[in-house]
Amino acid sequence: MNSLSPPSGATLPQPSTSSTRGLHVITWGCQMNVYDSERMSDVLRPLGYRTVGTPDDADMIILNTCHIRDRAAEKVFSELGRLRKVKEARAERGEGTVLAVAGCVAQAEGKEILSRAPYVDIVLGPQTYHRLPEMVARAARAAGAVIETDFPVEQKFDFLPADRMAPAGGAAFLTIQEGCDKFCSFCVVPYTRGAESSRPAQAVIAEARRLAAAGVREITLLGQNVNAYHGEGPDGRTWGLARLARVLADEVGIARIRYTTSHPRDMEDDLIAAHRDLPQLMPFLHLPVQSGSDRVLAAMNRGHTADEYRALVARLRDARPDLALSSDFIVGHPGETDADFAETMRLIDDVGFAQAYSFKYSPRPGTPAAGAGGHVPEDVKDARLQELQAVLRVQQDAFNDAAIGLTAPVLFTGRGRKPGQLSGKSPWLQAVNVDGPDSLIGRIANVDIRHRYTNSLGGVLTEETDRA
Repeated sequence: MNSLSPPSGATLPQPSTSSTRGLHVITWGCQMNVYDSERMSDVLRPLGYRTVGTPDDADMIILNTCHIRDRAAEKVFSELGRLRKVKEARAERGEGTVLAVAGCVAQAEGKEILSRAPYVDIVLGPQTYHRLPEMVARAARAAGAVIETDFPVEQKFDFLPADRMAPAGGAAFLTIQEGCDKFCSFCVVPYTRGAESSRPAQAVIAEARRLAAAGVREITLLGQNVNAYHGEGPDGRTWGLARLARVLADEVGIARIRYTTSHPRDMEDDLIAAHRDLPQLMPFLHLPVQSGSDRVLAAMNRGHTADEYRALVARLRDARPDLALSSDFIVGHPGETDADFAETMRLIDDVGFAQAYSFKYSPRPGTPAAGAGGHVPEDVKDARLQELQAVLRVQQDAFNDAAIGLTAPVLFTGRGRKPGQLSGKSPWLQAVNVDGPDSLIGRIANVDIRHRYTNSLGGVLTEETDRA
């Protein structure tokens, strides 16, 4: 823990359980960050903090950061400059504000954040947010900044409150695994999230039961390599993701189960079988491949070839013929040639994807690829990304076109953009909009799909739903 002097005139609200204080959390990045932000709110609730809609009304502001995208640290400092003005304006009104930076950028850039933004009160890594109440108290007592970016011996999940605010809309994230041991050449996750660690199955089941009791119908199980999950089971044996999913479906009664993000090397036989046997396991799988070139895959340290990925996809589709696939692609990894890129385009054509996330390679300090030779010029990366995204867009549109005429069970998660409209998710994670009553929010109802828009589907509720 390091302590630095706060800027002149800074004041911190004292922890209290006797009054309500505003908390505003800004979340960037992956679904795991969304889960972490929700749990930070849970941790702070006993201190009297309640969520507010804007930072201007917040006694505490948390910026939960992501280190995956390009220039991630600079974007954090830009946002901190905006939040500094909010904090100063509140100070002029005599209102103290705790400003905290959490997440992966905090883990990687902890001391640099306090050096460049000394008005920040707390810097905490993604493994330490269970200590937030203590950090708030220490910052108040010492009138200085607190930094917590060590990897603690204890697992944070063991110290989180059992009570959790269930998200509205019937869908929730649930982290079951963290960290990564794969060390892909381009990725900072092993350095910011640490080694692979799985929660005990009983703890996951207990949290899922509480979510189900609060009305959650769909749970997305989260992990950096979620299909590497190997948690201790209540029977003393090690459980994999497939066994955990079966219990959540059959014993807890979760109607819809998803998981992300997966690694091809961890797609075990019993998990493929679960896609065949478990109707609650949704027919949508995010399975990143990154490249279709064996030479680039080896340079990335992915641990599989393009043909091994193709064979895995074939096995999954044999098990679940209606399975839709999503993936990640990086263009311009150091050393990638035109021939390598052509192999990626060939894999995309061979496999076909319902969705995909694609990016230009950008170096992350401390990763092997950042120090490698053969960096690809930016204009070449730009051209490759545009070509790749154009093909992926055609595939996504074709997949969504194929949904027209289907009747699909849709989980309605909230209101749509238009008055009287509801928005929900199909089993294949497509956004679906219909006209309907708010009473359907949090429920699953059948929809006749009739339209395909740029990024969503439109339909009408079935007659059976109307009668119900």
